[in-house]
Amino acid sequence: MKRFLPLISMLIFPVMGWLYALTNRPGAQVYSLVTDLDRAIPLVKVFVLPYSVWIFYIYLCLIYFFIKDPAVYRRSLITYVVCALICYGIYLVFQTTVPRPELVGNDPFTRLLGYVYGRDEPFNCFPSIHCFSSYMVMKALYTSSFRNRINQTLIYGMSSLIIVSTFFVKQHVIFDAFAGIILADVVYRLVMMIERTATVRKPKPMTQRANM
Repeated sequence: MKRFLPLISMLIFPVMGWLYALTNRPGAQVYSLVTDLDRAIPLVKVFVLPYSVWIFYIYLCLIYFFIKDPAVYRRSLITYVVCALICYGIYLVFQTTVPRPELVGNDPFTRLLGYVYGRDEPFNCFPSIHCFSSYMVMKALYTSSFRNRINQTLIYGMSSLIIVSTFFVKQHVIFDAFAGIILADVVYRLVMMIERTATVRKPKPMTQRANM
């Protein structure tokens, strides 16, 4: 059981969710990054399914990474927290919104999308947390030693589906996604660089020095 104790660090997620709620409100000025291309993308309610399972998917990926290589798990969790904090800082000074369409119908997809809209205010859009975290697990797998055809197909496929879903359920625009992806890529690279630097500077054991 001791081996799984590091998974306790995932309790940081409720804290990050609480911080998200604090920033999910309009500021003195709210901006729009909606482009003509975003307006041309239709509302496709079925995409609410991958959008809604996002956080559970991230949890599963982190647990899988921990089982395969705790270093990848640690790196990913640090990247998530740093990226999320950066996003919250941006939301405080550059709050954006995405206009939501009127929902018509009483089918399961419409009701689920209405639930999503009801529990999440239409702010905190740029950068997209859905997009940065979905790309982050793709990046983590790509840089790992345990990637194979199966896990690449599953993780790359699901992450891409979640990113695309943010457009079709009108929760994010293209600039939100690009910003989230760039943010995750830069932070993940920095975390890896810091890890390598710390490994190089780590002092050699006394026994190894004595043999020199």
